[in-house]
Amino acid sequence: MSVDGGSRPESDQEQLSLSTAAARNLATTTKSVPQMQGITSRWLLKLLPWVQTEGGVYRVNRRLTYTVGDGRIEFVQTGSRVEVIPRELGEIAALRGFEDVDVLTALANRFTQREFGPGEVLAEEGTPVDQVLLIAHGRVEQTGRGPYGGATRLGVLGDGDHLGGQALFAEEAVWEYTAKAATSGVLLALPRAEFAGLLESSPALREHVRQVAALPDQRQNDRGEADIALSSGHAGEPDLPGTFVDYELNPREYELSAAQTVLRVHSRVADLFNKPMNQTEQQLRLTVEALRERQESELVNNPEFGLLHNADYKQRIQPHSGPPTPDDLDELLSRRRGSKFFFAHPRTIAAIGREFNARGLYPGHVDLLGTQVPAWRGVPILPCNKIPITRERTSSILCMRVGEDDQGVIGLHQTGLPDEYEPGLSVRFMGINEKAIISYLVTAYYSAAILVPDALGVLENVEISRQRD
Repeated sequence: MSVDGGSRPESDQEQLSLSTAAARNLATTTKSVPQMQGITSRWLLKLLPWVQTEGGVYRVNRRLTYTVGDGRIEFVQTGSRVEVIPRELGEIAALRGFEDVDVLTALANRFTQREFGPGEVLAEEGTPVDQVLLIAHGRVEQTGRGPYGGATRLGVLGDGDHLGGQALFAEEAVWEYTAKAATSGVLLALPRAEFAGLLESSPALREHVRQVAALPDQRQNDRGEADIALSSGHAGEPDLPGTFVDYELNPREYELSAAQTVLRVHSRVADLFNKPMNQTEQQLRLTVEALRERQESELVNNPEFGLLHNADYKQRIQPHSGPPTPDDLDELLSRRRGSKFFFAHPRTIAAIGREFNARGLYPGHVDLLGTQVPAWRGVPILPCNKIPITRERTSSILCMRVGEDDQGVIGLHQTGLPDEYEPGLSVRFMGINEKAIISYLVTAYYSAAILVPDALGVLENVEISRQRD
């Protein structure tokens, strides 16, 4: 009671009912399971056909292919100076397989650096091929003349590409297309006369070039595979050709990779705080989600088996103008039969939408696993945030055929593991330490294989930040 008869401050008034803070101690709250922002749709993991890989290794047997150098060339940049790495010259057809480092170094030193600007013609159709050009940086468009006299676009070259390699072994070669710079850039040039001088002083190089020049005479189909001799359209009893299907002697083998972590849960937590939710189960659920996210990232970006690094160079194309247009997606589709899926970063898909809308086109939708997704020519365009975006705001778009029966892209795993929690993923009890902490080893085994080169195509250097007016 108040001694002076006045009213008490509100804070000193007598509590008339149970406080909400105290009531919560006796109430059962409605709660969610632990949430995780890093969980994505993981379409790639869902849609890849997964092949059981006994022994942890998958061997891709292919028909024998005559490969004569069609890769990218790497450079060393020191300030504004650019030099080609000598061994990288082996990516030029005439030099594929040549191992003399001293000769390659001498050849690399004979290249001269030159800058070019937009619109500059680097090679003109019908003129003699008198130099080899290595594109260190920039974008070059190849055009030719169509059957009715109009210009036709043949392709786009980018960083690491080269042209004019036939100048090294064919004296009478002429340019079959016009190469015109679309952007400014830097190239390294080697005049044929410089190469001829080195050729005179190196018997080993001379013999190697002679052998490479004979390669086109070997029987091969338009994909570079050893040909199968057949006869058709004949009458009577002619002698039929004998044949066999030649295989690669050293086929590629894919070994399963692993993503692992040790999950630790204190026994006190597992014993006393296991209701209404199982603490160990929730910890394990989120750990598995993180492992699956890492697995999808590795399938895209791993240097050994990742799709971006293992796509055949002949299946990599450049966009016509920078942003992803319907023409670019059509060209990507035309490189393979039976394309099943596009995969692109969500921001790239947004850029696709802008380009389509600017042309008055609106991609259709298809039903995929109960979800409506955008599609082009009936091929779903699916998000994959594991595809990187560069500092220049460019990215890549993957287009693939999948499945063993269709000679496509497949995922590799092994099921039936000890303590298997999900297919290809195991959770093994490791014991309890002296601090009463329970440990579990969580492991996922996986890899991916491209069965034939045209199963996977990549649209590279796609500009995703250009704004439409």
